[in-house]
Amino acid sequence: MKKLTERLGKEWLFCDGGAGTFLQERGLKGGELPETWNLLKPDVIKELYRGYYEAGADIVNTNTFGANAFKYPDNLSEVVSEGVRLACEVRDQVTGSSGRSAYVALDIGPTGKLLQPMGDLSFDKAVEVFGEVVRIGAAAGADLVLIETMSDGYEAKAAVLAAKENSDLPVIVTNVYDESGRLLTGGSVESTVAMLEGLKVDALGINCSLGPEQMLPIAERVVRAASIPVVVNPNAGLPVVQDGKTIYNVGPEEFVSWMEKIAELGVQVVGGCCGTTPDHIRLLHDTITKHEFRPQTEKNITAVTSFSQIVEIGKKTVIIGERINPTGKKRFKQALRENDIQYILGEGLRQEDQGAHILDVNVGLPEIDEPGMMETVVKELQSVTGLPLQIDTTDIDALERAMRIYNGKPMINSVNGKDEVIREVMPLVAKYGGVLVSLVLDEGGIPDNADDRIRIAEKIYRAADSYGIPRKDIVIDGLCMTVSSDTGSALATLETIRRVRYEFGGNTILGVSNISFGLPARELITSTFLTMAMECGLSAAIINPGNELMMRAYYASNALLNKDEQCMDFIGKYSEYVPFQKLLSGGAPIESAAAVSTEGSAGSESANPLLDAVRRGLKDKAVDATREGLKSKEALRLIDEALIPALDEVGQGFEKGTVFLPQLLMSAEAAKAAFEVIKEAMSGEEQEISGRIILATVKGDIHDIGKNIVKVMLENYGYEVLDLGKDVPPEVIVETAVKEDIKLVGLSALMTTTVVSMEETIKLLREKKPDCRVAVGGAVMTQEYADAIGADFYGKDAMATVRYADTIFKH
Repeated sequence: MKKLTERLGKEWLFCDGGAGTFLQERGLKGGELPETWNLLKPDVIKELYRGYYEAGADIVNTNTFGANAFKYPDNLSEVVSEGVRLACEVRDQVTGSSGRSAYVALDIGPTGKLLQPMGDLSFDKAVEVFGEVVRIGAAAGADLVLIETMSDGYEAKAAVLAAKENSDLPVIVTNVYDESGRLLTGGSVESTVAMLEGLKVDALGINCSLGPEQMLPIAERVVRAASIPVVVNPNAGLPVVQDGKTIYNVGPEEFVSWMEKIAELGVQVVGGCCGTTPDHIRLLHDTITKHEFRPQTEKNITAVTSFSQIVEIGKKTVIIGERINPTGKKRFKQALRENDIQYILGEGLRQEDQGAHILDVNVGLPEIDEPGMMETVVKELQSVTGLPLQIDTTDIDALERAMRIYNGKPMINSVNGKDEVIREVMPLVAKYGGVLVSLVLDEGGIPDNADDRIRIAEKIYRAADSYGIPRKDIVIDGLCMTVSSDTGSALATLETIRRVRYEFGGNTILGVSNISFGLPARELITSTFLTMAMECGLSAAIINPGNELMMRAYYASNALLNKDEQCMDFIGKYSEYVPFQKLLSGGAPIESAAAVSTEGSAGSESANPLLDAVRRGLKDKAVDATREGLKSKEALRLIDEALIPALDEVGQGFEKGTVFLPQLLMSAEAAKAAFEVIKEAMSGEEQEISGRIILATVKGDIHDIGKNIVKVMLENYGYEVLDLGKDVPPEVIVETAVKEDIKLVGLSALMTTTVVSMEETIKLLREKKPDCRVAVGGAVMTQEYADAIGADFYGKDAMATVRYADTIFKH
């Protein structure tokens, strides 16, 4: 049998189709765990596998999608092993002596929990949970690990690391995007592709949630961004209820007609998900094999990402904020020694407001625990800002800890031409992914000429090749030395930048302020040098975005170098520009004008510190601002003037797609902390509750991500939530609703196989508590589906559910 890696990306490969809908047709009851049938009804599971192998599927998933220690604390090994064993047995029977190569994919789905800081599952625990499944599946004989239906890029990263650290199997990842191309937690198609390619998965793509028609534009974006094989596995349309059963009404012919369009985009692996049958896969196989196969092409995209944003290096100069760094900053050193994380976060947010695209993070002081502080700062920064980070450290332990828990694909500062440093840093970049800043110095020091610097750059490129790091992920630091001690140093740096850009097609970076050390009027030197470097092709500049002269030089240079379409950025920034002569009085020198904006508050901060703290998701600052505010204002006034407006602003941003789930939840947590302070101040006073609402994940479903998000938001809008948890039987929900006289129940389900429990709950509520409204949500839900099962409201996200609750309790 050929190895999968010998075929992947070189010929058409076909995945299997839906499992849950197949098992429901064979009698799987609502709330019954599908994976238990590996033990209880192995003949049915073999029938499932056989149907897809005989239909032409090259890759068939094991019936282990929901198998993990949270759901199977006692018999996980037995459930997973048997799922793999049965698949191997059927595969061998079908392929026989034909010489056909087919593969058993260890199917890994999401845990159903939110990772910290949004939820309570730590990243390391997620890796551990996934790793246990991988070890069992690999030992049982799986040929690859297929991580599917991932709606959180951070959880996908945990699963990939688990797969790679616990086996040597190929790894494929498919994510669930909405129709706008976003993950539940905010990641875009492009940012997720960049992260997964950095982690060196073997193929990636999209599955579930959408039918092939809705998936077509998303697949197009994946193909455009990816340099590795692309997998597309849609549902057979969107779910509907017919005669009390969940069905997908896109038949094989219609399904394949859309899949032909998807195949023509340049994907390499196709299959199906919910509702697709062996008939779908058979026709898909027979049709697509007649189409010309096109291997994936290399995309020369240098991308740094966070959980929600992608910054592409090389299109125009990127600004990297330098202020989270103790060098020459007394107050910042004090913050590090005193563990004043809020000050550090404030520096990051201020630079974001001032125009930084990436934040440099350096917390190195001899007297502190740098690895621990680096991990803390990276986690905390990523909870309040969507900007990508540059991890800046010479401490290898600190570097690895930060790269491991980083949510996205970071920039790494740095490596150089020294053999020892290359051996330490490059293996980490090869494992975790990242864009690597590479200094052109070696054991001989810093060359004083461009030729020798280019020689070191070539050595670094060759080293990256040997570690499997693509050259597009190497950014050469041309080394900016002080011109006051060597007046030729600026020319050597500029020539290095120019040659890397135009001879090698590479990307470059500079710490621009180094050029002016020891000189008066430093802003004049640095801003002019920045302009010159940009003209030479500089890709990224590490500067203080609060220095107005530097930023003016930056925006003006982009306009002049035709990197600002129609000069729109420049116009937007300086349409109300005030000349220095009018800004200053008494004929102050020009450099004093620059100093006006060098330090100071964030540009978008308001005069209401509590509102700003909640909007930013700064919990500690929200507490401090609340306590301070209570000294001069009544509690209800603080709520009306700060808490509710801040939550509304963030909520509206979430609904518009400008704010993403992590930011929404962190703002909610900050508001919750402020509310706690207010409650203490109002002790003894009667506090108004907007209404009482039941939330539950229905029977058979342990995925409580959606429910927990809705709970946080409802509580912050004054609702009392009776959280019944997950895997809740209909009788328990209805009994509680009757006993507590509840007007609104919210039901959540992630899996197709558990939606039947949602319908049963609604029917029982109609019988026992007819005045109770029901809101439903979850990845498998649509408006049509919600209508079909008798729900009163379909909540596409947490804010929509809050708005619906308001219509019931406040009108």
